Amino acid sequence: MGIEEGKGKWSELYTKHIQKHAERQKVFALDSGLVLDPVYDPTNTKTDYESDLSWPGMYPFTRGVQPNMYRGRFWTMRQYAGFGTAKETNERFKYLLEQGQTGLSVAFDLPTQIGYDSDHELSLGEVGKVGVAIDTVEDMHALFDGIDLSKVSTSMTINAPGAVLLAMYIVVGEETGLDRKVLSGTIQNDILKEYVARGTYIFPPKPSLRLIADTIEFCAKEMPKWNPISISGYHIREAGANAIEEIAFTFANAKAYVDEVLKRSISVDDFAGQLSFFFASQNNLLEEVAKFRAARRLWAKIMKNEYGAQSDKAMMLRFHTQTAGSTLTAQQPLNNIIRVTIQALSAVLGGTQSLHTNSYDEALSLPTEEAVKVALRTQQIIAYESGVADTVDPLGGSYVIEHLTDDLEKEIEKELDAINKMGGAVAAIESGYMQKRIAESAYKYYKGVADGEKVIVGVNKFQEPQEDQSFRVLRVDPKIREEQIQAIKNVKAKRNNDKAEKSLDLLNKAAKDENENLMPLIIDAVKNRCTLGEIMDTLRDVFGEYRPPVVF
Repeated sequence: MGIEEGKGKWSELYTKHIQKHAERQKVFALDSGLVLDPVYDPTNTKTDYESDLSWPGMYPFTRGVQPNMYRGRFWTMRQYAGFGTAKETNERFKYLLEQGQTGLSVAFDLPTQIGYDSDHELSLGEVGKVGVAIDTVEDMHALFDGIDLSKVSTSMTINAPGAVLLAMYIVVGEETGLDRKVLSGTIQNDILKEYVARGTYIFPPKPSLRLIADTIEFCAKEMPKWNPISISGYHIREAGANAIEEIAFTFANAKAYVDEVLKRSISVDDFAGQLSFFFASQNNLLEEVAKFRAARRLWAKIMKNEYGAQSDKAMMLRFHTQTAGSTLTAQQPLNNIIRVTIQALSAVLGGTQSLHTNSYDEALSLPTEEAVKVALRTQQIIAYESGVADTVDPLGGSYVIEHLTDDLEKEIEKELDAINKMGGAVAAIESGYMQKRIAESAYKYYKGVADGEKVIVGVNKFQEPQEDQSFRVLRVDPKIREEQIQAIKNVKAKRNNDKAEKSLDLLNKAAKDENENLMPLIIDAVKNRCTLGEIMDTLRDVFGEYRPPVVF
């Protein structure tokens, strides 16, 4: 019996059975709008193995960026952490490392993210709340006290002041005897997605792109183990975008960064291998696995065909994944453990290089120590017990996965083409196009939840009449701001103020010269104990501040 004849007979059986069991008679659509067929077979995909898939570690890297993937070593288990003071966060870091975490990931508080010191009037009520407060390099020393930075990689979720936090990390390393060349890690440093989805921007696009290009150029020459940017689809997805928009908007932003760096005397092969990406993993396992594979293949094609990259490293899409905070519910919080497990499994099956698993209590508060441990154990159980890490690309060849990989790649390309016709990412952001698309997708999703078409267990189905709200939550002491203000005063009292003022003056002058890389001057200011706020205010004086367009 041939495939077509067999499929015809199956179709008759399917029709009879679906008429008997009508409960789930509906269109099975993914959030991205793609519709799932009831079954897939070899006729559903026209994938050419050599050109579209190839082997793991080989162009176009559909099956993974390493030939052995997790058979060599597991992904980096990098739990995002930060709250209160540097000392408190340092204790959490050490706890996580003791529990088996293999990389650090720093969450900064809101004042740090938007370039204000803790003593600024706009910092009132926000110091240490959603992350750790970092005002000076002395805070950074306290943050990593007792941790050997030559043996652990560090990811820092920081954008507008990314260059300053990188400078602080460099100074901490050098003041503890480490050459900057041995430091490994990542700064997020992705400002374009801040204009679209998150909001912690400071400067307008042009000077912001300059600062990012400065860090990329600096790291290409000075820090071979450091990723100077993590181009982030995560926050785009969290804001409401679907899987297609997440990848398309992220790649449009990535191309803007590549274009900016290429204006300098540096080739794409000299820096593209240090670009990293950051994606979300949501609940639909099939869609997410296919999304990661499609993204990897498409990025390789972009770098090779559009930018002429020659080295494999420059074509590889290396990414960190975080499970989806927006899917966590305050109702029946323990259900979130299962959601996070599915999302983490999707990321691993999709070939992620590092992973953060959210804690089950994050819809209620900053995560408690107990919840953080459960989140880390989730990764460890997947790694050591599930078996999915024991073979490379375990879902490769699945009819549905290959079909979805092809379809998602095509749809992402269409969206990218539309943005290219507008003039690229910056034009699409300034016109409000990306923001509008994200808002429309978010509305569609939550309307489905409100109408009951999109089932959220414990929220619009299988609710409990009286929820148990006896969970222990983490609260940040408001006195932390007073401690930070005193620490700033102590640093300013001990530093050489003449040197500090001179370094800020030199930075101000250099910022007016578009041809000068600002990283060495920012490092000098940090060494002279200038605060984060002082450095950012110096740049504000030159660059100004961004005001978003009204698009709704």
